[in-house]
Amino acid sequence: MERKSHQERQAEIKRAILEIISTQGLPALTTRQLARRVGVSEGALFRHFRNKRDMLLGILDDVQEHLVEPLRGIALSQENPEQRLFRFLCTHVSFLIEHKGITILLFSEATHLNDKELKGRLEHILMRMKQSVQKIIQDGIVLGIWDEAVNVESVATLYMGIPIVLNIEMVLNAENMNWQNFCQRMFELLLRVLEKK
Repeated sequence: MERKSHQERQAEIKRAILEIISTQGLPALTTRQLARRVGVSEGALFRHFRNKRDMLLGILDDVQEHLVEPLRGIALSQENPEQRLFRFLCTHVSFLIEHKGITILLFSEATHLNDKELKGRLEHILMRMKQSVQKIIQDGIVLGIWDEAVNVESVATLYMGIPIVLNIEMVLNAENMNWQNFCQRMFELLLRVLEKK
């Protein structure tokens, strides 16, 4: 059997953390359960991460690389602001669906552990995402697509609530939810807020 590299094993551990949270809830996230899910000993987990906190920081690094940066790229693209907003929203929704449990994990652990670095990194991620949304909205206002009286910061804050609603839907109604329909509905809601009066 081929040995997995350090990076492969770290990725496997981070995926397993999210799978446990999304299927069994945060209380089930123990080193014993995590080791069982990955198929290694508990001690082996700590050859790849020093502790649980480092696992969380690794997941935050993934969020930065695989969500925040691609969303920033969409916000800065030359597409029409409406197209950018739709693509931004659907990319965000798709990431959260693919990485179920990530929002619950990061916010609950940062709060529970009262960890300044975790909270600071989360705040940085949220600020960068909010700035990207604001950029798209401001571009749409400058081009005359959306109402110039709109409070850009307030709409960006409203946008930031969409992932929370998505997480609630995933917990309560995962079996019956149409994810593409969710993205379209949220996009239409944002357009109604932004439309010229």
